[in-house]
Amino acid sequence: MRVHIADHPLITHKLTVLRDKTTPSPVFRQLVEELVTLLAYEATRDVHVTPVVVETPVAPYNGVKLARPRPIIVPILRAGLGMLEGMVKLLPTAEVGFLGIKRDEETLQPFTYANRLPDDLTGRQVFIIDPMLATGGTLIDSINYVFERGATDVTAVCIIGSPEGLAAVEAATHGREVKIVLGQLDEKLNEQGYIVPGLGDAGDRLYGTAQ
Repeated sequence: MRVHIADHPLITHKLTVLRDKTTPSPVFRQLVEELVTLLAYEATRDVHVTPVVVETPVAPYNGVKLARPRPIIVPILRAGLGMLEGMVKLLPTAEVGFLGIKRDEETLQPFTYANRLPDDLTGRQVFIIDPMLATGGTLIDSINYVFERGATDVTAVCIIGSPEGLAAVEAATHGREVKIVLGQLDEKLNEQGYIVPGLGDAGDRLYGTAQ
């Protein structure tokens, strides 16, 4: 597994405002979109391309274009939806799927409650987006889900993460082509499984349902 933790003053600045509990939902949503676009530059560093020749006003130019099959962006419901616009700004021709995974409270086994993905992901680059990498459980389940459908190249983009979650994902994805892109790696998880210092519940803050 490869890990990239962004180190850029603009990202740190925007994350500082994002973490502030007084930041209102409209500003929070705008900052998430801006942060994801910045993180997407690193996440797409290895995006597949093919050669193409175009005519400039002066001469032919040997360039590249995004390869087919097109990459697919997969927001994890519900908070991942707040990151989608930031990704499609950079990859406007990418396909978009949706995935919702929960764990049964009694068996603790994951189950999928929402799926809008192709059955066959063979040869597709998959970009999973979810604001928080806390325990790592949801991301591990999501990565397993797309690998079971033929994906072999998966990148996860998260705004912040915890050392515990990162370690759990690394252990669960050993030997697979997985890349994790984080805005920042925080200190730890608390006893309730929240990232510290974190930013609270991303979904609640995105959609104005925080108490």
